Amino acid sequence: MISIAAPTISADAQERVRDVLESGMIADGETVRTFEAEFASLCETSHGVATSNGTTAIEATLRGFGIGEGDTVLTTPFSFVATANAIRLAGAEPVFADIDPETYTLDPDAAREVANETDVDAILTVHLYGLPSEMDDLVDLAEDLDVPLIEDAAQAHGAASDGRRVGSIGDAACFSFYPTKNMTTGEGGMVTTDREDVSERIRSFINHGRQAGGGGYEHAALGTNYRMTNVAAAIGLSQLERLPDFTERRRTNADRLTAGLRDVPGVTPPVEPDGMRHVYHQYTVRTADRDALASHLEAEGVGSGIYYPTAIHEQPAYDHVTHSAPVAERAAAEVLSLPVHPGVDDADVDHILEVIEDYAA
Repeated sequence: MISIAAPTISADAQERVRDVLESGMIADGETVRTFEAEFASLCETSHGVATSNGTTAIEATLRGFGIGEGDTVLTTPFSFVATANAIRLAGAEPVFADIDPETYTLDPDAAREVANETDVDAILTVHLYGLPSEMDDLVDLAEDLDVPLIEDAAQAHGAASDGRRVGSIGDAACFSFYPTKNMTTGEGGMVTTDREDVSERIRSFINHGRQAGGGGYEHAALGTNYRMTNVAAAIGLSQLERLPDFTERRRTNADRLTAGLRDVPGVTPPVEPDGMRHVYHQYTVRTADRDALASHLEAEGVGSGIYYPTAIHEQPAYDHVTHSAPVAERAAAEVLSLPVHPGVDDADVDHILEVIEDYAA
């Protein structure tokens, strides 16, 4: 079976973990600080703050900007539910704007329409599947509203828009290092920003409200434990070195899939708009009879995934939300992701294409 995801942990990562274990300093510490600095360098930002996972990274970032009870955060309804959950965990409420039908990312025009009708205290956009959002228009909207623009870059490590690295375009960005992501720490997250004040508030919040750099028992504000461990950071440092190779393999696989699917009827491949650098966390096609294609793929030894089968505003946990997002709702009924990860080789790509061509014939 060609799996939809296959994280790889190298011998180098295992050695780094052994070094941490042997040091006895297995919780938060200098290995985390090194990982923060190197990841911030990747994103071309001044600050990186490592967290326990991508969800806590978003919640901590919102709190770092003072977003909380009574506030509203404009976001997309087409993402993993953690995007919206983190808003609610911070005490705020999400308001949803529809997505672009080709990129699946937040539609800036729809976002502006919602902002014209609703008081908005922050914007949280998602670089879905590894493709950056339309950041220029969203930056303009955030400036017009005088609110922070936060990037949910959980799926977009190393992606870029007009030469600018994802993670450095908005006021802050949040990453996930879950095992299926483009790079992993096992579990983990990261916040990148050029705002020193925001980074200090985030660092305090994830460390029980201690002042940044504090390790004693002075707690200046309410906080919790969302820290990353040195063990996770050791894996992350090794993965970060491999990320360029991971990305090139994903992009090569994606280019070959797109070339092969271009003339296949009933299957629409993803787009990479001019100026965007897609890093293909997922290679997502559209098809009207998704279940039939998925079943055919599985029967021929090809895994697939649906990201996501239900728009967030239609989830049971969001029954209180009255909203319509027809583009997102249609995407949720039609999207199907194919294997594109670095473990997929040329022969695998050929087989995937042959199976889909056979299905469409």
